[in-house]
Amino acid sequence: MHPRIKDVKPLENYILLVTFDTKIKKYDMKNWFNHKNFKILKDKIIFNMVQVDVGGYGISWNDEVDL
Repeated sequence: MHPRIKDVKPLENYILLVTFDTKIKKYDMKNWFNHKNFKILKDKIIFNMVQVDVGGYGISWNDEVDL
């Protein structure tokens, strides 16, 4: 069984603080900007719109960008 995401917070320098039901991790998202679908996240306003998907098995920024 995969851990569920309880919360996600955008931090400075394109870091995400993700709280799972079993741990807390930081993810540096800058390397994802090399992928065409994630280039839009360079916009700080959009990056800061991150939210946990319903069910807690992913995160998303909009209808087109999610993990």
